[in-house]
Amino acid sequence: MSNLRDPRLIWLKGGLFLLLGLLASAGVLLMAPRLAVGLLLAIAVWAFCRAYYFAFYVIQHYLDPGYRYAGLLDFLRYAWGRRGRKDRGHG
Repeated sequence: MSNLRDPRLIWLKGGLFLLLGLLASAGVLLMAPRLAVGLLLAIAVWAFCRAYYFAFYVIQHYLDPGYRYAGLLDFLRYAWGRRGRKDRGHG
């Protein structure tokens, strides 16, 4: 499968992800309409967004400029491979 290059399709894809997240969140809140559930859901979404940002942007731009990601499984392999290294610097 080739990379998506058409800007319109990229925007559409982003919009669909947003819609999916909104629908899923609304479904959770409809199933359990409590303030605590809404707050926990918001915290979970925020924390996962920050983890995603760390996994791809922070690692690539601050810790290992040579790292290029291909997805979450690629990041997990990368992170697991670094655990056994004594060198915690670049590369």
